[in-house]
Amino acid sequence: MRRFWKEVSVGEDSGGFRVALDGRPLKTQGGAPQIVPSRPLAEALAEEWRGQSEVVDPRAFPMRDMADLAIDQIGPDRPAQIATLLRYAETDTLCYRADPEEPLFRRQQELWEPLMQAIESRCRLRFERVSGIVHRPQPAETLEKLRALLEEQSDFTLAALATLTPLGASLIVALAALEEDADPAVLFAAANCEEDWQVELWGADAGAAEVRAAREAAFVLAARFAGLARG
Repeated sequence: MRRFWKEVSVGEDSGGFRVALDGRPLKTQGGAPQIVPSRPLAEALAEEWRGQSEVVDPRAFPMRDMADLAIDQIGPDRPAQIATLLRYAETDTLCYRADPEEPLFRRQQELWEPLMQAIESRCRLRFERVSGIVHRPQPAETLEKLRALLEEQSDFTLAALATLTPLGASLIVALAALEEDADPAVLFAAANCEEDWQVELWGADAGAAEVRAAREAAFVLAARFAGLARG
């Protein structure tokens, strides 16, 4: 598709904010009005449109795609998205450690334990830690408290979590990325510590490094999306 607009603007609409191309308000890919909760988020969406060249790159709209996910899919069926996120809590990467005598275990303890203790203290819950890969169920009370926490989030925050959680294979890390003082790059590195450990031992592969960099960029962007949605 070739660029067909000249002016990109942001205006108020129905209690939120909406991008317009040459004065025509945008809709989501599902056909709904693309109204977002804050002007900073709308301005970020507008920048994606302003940044397009004469030939439009459909891959260059990650913020738009998360906004559309919030409006088209999460809003109409929040329980389904919450159930998907909770499945990550049941097998959260941070809960599964190497054997205590292995050097990797010390790295996991250093990077993961502060994150786990922070959410346990903040939400008054407890995660089971496991050495090895054999599944151990999380306490039912923990999952219910996490469900209640997710139900409190906006559709747009849930859309950010829908990107953050699978990239980190961890709901714990994704929730930490929502904190105002969070450093998403540091959190992604924590979630990715096992892979990084293998790179330290055996060396980097150029293709794998490129994939990791793309995943990290998407993680950082999703955390930014959540912050912008809060305004």
